Amino acid sequence: MTEEKGHRFYDVKTFYRFVEDFLTDRGLSKPSKKVKLSKDFMERIMLAVTQVNGCPYCSYFHAQMALKSGMSNEEIKKLLNGEFGDVPEDQVVALMFAEHYAETAGNPDPEAYKRLLETYGEEYTYSIMKAIRAIMVGNTHGNAFHALRMRISGKPFSNSNLKDELGVVFGIFAFVPAILIKRLFKKGNRG
Repeated sequence: MTEEKGHRFYDVKTFYRFVEDFLTDRGLSKPSKKVKLSKDFMERIMLAVTQVNGCPYCSYFHAQMALKSGMSNEEIKKLLNGEFGDVPEDQVVALMFAEHYAETAGNPDPEAYKRLLETYGEEYTYSIMKAIRAIMVGNTHGNAFHALRMRISGKPFSNSNLKDELGVVFGIFAFVPAILIKRLFKKGNRG
């Protein structure tokens, strides 16, 4: 068995929570107006989370997107190493929070979230959280897919298992409709 360092693998239950958090905005207050993040800010968030989770597919894809947004190779390399020294000062709090969110598997310290809100306000915080939650889903799915590919090639990772690899890779096709239907019924019961 191969030990895969740097790639975080999550079980199916945790992946379901990540998908549900993203689709339902659990714990987030919906702002009156939505704010779109700049492309470079969005890619910095994606890279900050991905460097914690270690998804090879997301690292490659978001490094390419970051280059297209105007970021330098050097800054991208630093972000993928968890270094925020070259980041615009007004984005540092968000990137540190994104890293913390990933490190805690989506269970951030309430004080850290409060600081995010105080720094960016409700509208920007909502957009930052949507980006973080989206990449958590992507990273988890990508790492499970990568582990499954390695298993099929005869090199399974010792820190992953077939049940969770299959559950994450194929579970998304059941989770998304189930969560959306559940959400629809909740809205219907309130109305």
